Order: sequence, then structure tokens, then C-alpha cells
Amino acid sequence: MILASDKLGFGFENFNAIGQWRTQDGKFPIDASGTLPDGRAFNGPAELQAVLRQDQTSFAECVTDKLLTYALGRGLERYDKRTVRDIAKRIEAKDYRFSNLVIEIVNSLPFQMRR
Repeated sequence: MILASDKLGFGFENFNAIGQWRTQDGKFPIDASGTLPDGRAFNGPAELQAVLRQDQTSFAECVTDKLLTYALGRGLERYDKRTVRDIAKRIEAKDYRFSNLVIEIVNSLPFQMRR
């Protein structure tokens, strides 16, 4: 069974474990195509990038959600969703810079109040 989150990774299949470009995996050609849960399809990293740029707000919220989960060392709760939305809005105003995302997470109430 392929999880929805795995489908996104297919766009990066052309890259090996150390980031080198490849067109074959052993004797087999690489299939870097996929379809996101909302039905948008892509073939390779360039098309995946174009698809993700169509909805930068959702992408920013998703990355914020995942990074905050990692930073807190726990799954997010219902009450954390407002923090995720607020951080995503603030990094949008700062041109989606990753460094600003990290700063926003470190300064967030859930991160400051973690044990």
C-alpha cells in the first residue's frame, strides 16, 4: 500500500541517496511520476515544483506542521493548528524563507512551553 505522503516522494526518485541524478535504478528506468491526493499529477521534480507552487499557502502549512512536529517531539494536537496557520502566514510575508520558518517555530508558544 502506498501512502499519500509517499506519492510526493516519487517526484524526487531521479535523485539517489547522495543527491546525484539518475535515470535508472539498477536495470530499471526511474518512474518519477505521481498524483497527489487532490488529483494533481506530476512527472519529475520540475513538474512537482510547479504543482506545489500553485498553492504555496497549503505547502507552507504542511512544512510548518511537519517541522513543528519534529521540533516538539510529539504529534500536533487540535490546539496546535492555529499556531501552524499563524506561522505559515508570517513566513508568507517573509517570502517563505526556511530560516524564517525555523525562527518562527523556535519563538512559538508550543515550542517555548515544551518540556
